[in-house]
Amino acid sequence: MAPSRDRVRNRAEAPPWARIHAERAALADDLAPLTDAQWATPSLCAGLSVREVLAHLTAGASLNPVRWMAGVIRCRFDFDKMVALRLAEQLGADPAETLARFRRVVTSTVKAPIPVVAVLGEVVVHGEDIRRPLGIRREYPIDTLTRLAEYYQGTDMVVLAQGRLGGLRLAATDGPFAAGSGQPVSGPTLALVMAMTGREAYCDELDGPGVAILRDRCRLPVT
Repeated sequence: MAPSRDRVRNRAEAPPWARIHAERAALADDLAPLTDAQWATPSLCAGLSVREVLAHLTAGASLNPVRWMAGVIRCRFDFDKMVALRLAEQLGADPAETLARFRRVVTSTVKAPIPVVAVLGEVVVHGEDIRRPLGIRREYPIDTLTRLAEYYQGTDMVVLAQGRLGGLRLAATDGPFAAGSGQPVSGPTLALVMAMTGREAYCDELDGPGVAILRDRCRLPVT
């Protein structure tokens, strides 16, 4: 008997915690051999080193809705200030402590009041913010990347993404993702996800008449 439509929908919408935990663990393993100099490498997040971005991920996995709101109030709704405050709390005394703190939250299911798929996006996108400047490549499961591409093309929650895509038709060359209408943009799903979230460097991996438009829009604020 074929599964019911409701059962298929429920399975598709199951919280992707296993994927989140797998991506955190892979990132921790990738960063274990870094030297102190490598930890100081500028990330793709302007003004932050790769070590600081990792501390930001640790903070995100440590804040439940109550602590998140308390930080918002404490910082008088200045979200940039709150991010900096929580990052500093998780940085530790040296890179070894930064990594150890991150390893402790690998299997955490704590999150701010955002969708679980947005947590997965944070791990993958910020993981790339860290990996790319270090020359580290990860082969992500295509279903994980497709899920993120589908999420980002339909929302500006947490990070501006949907707002970059008007008048563009995105299509993955390595998976099933396709969305939008207008000037075509094609390429690897990872590059599409990263360009959607404002990482201009990944536009180099994309093809089509719409790439120049997307590249310009990547210069809008990044989160």
